Amino acid sequence: MSVPDSVPQELADLRRQIDAVDAELLRLLASRLELVLAVGELKRALRLAVYDPERERDLLARLASSAPSPLEPALVRRVFERIVDESRSAEQRRTGAR
Repeated sequence: MSVPDSVPQELADLRRQIDAVDAELLRLLASRLELVLAVGELKRALRLAVYDPERERDLLARLASSAPSPLEPALVRRVFERIVDESRSAEQRRTGAR
C-alpha cells in the first residue's frame, strides 16, 4: 500500500501495523468459523440444536470478564455477540438447521 507524501511517516507506520493486525484478525475469524462449522456438522450428526443459549451466555460472560486493557468488557461483549450471531447464521445455512 502506498502512502501519500503528506502523511507523516509515523502515522503511515502505525496504519501499516493496524493493517497487519486486521489481516491477522481476518485469518483468526476464518479459523474460528471453520471450527464452528465443524461443530455444526457434529451437532447435526448427533441431532443437537444449533443454538445453545447457555453456551453463548457463558462464552460472552467469560470473554467480557477477561477483556484486557484498553478493551472494555461491554465492547468485547458487543463484538463477540456479533461474531457469535454471524457464526450461528453460517452454521444454520451450512447445516440447514434452525
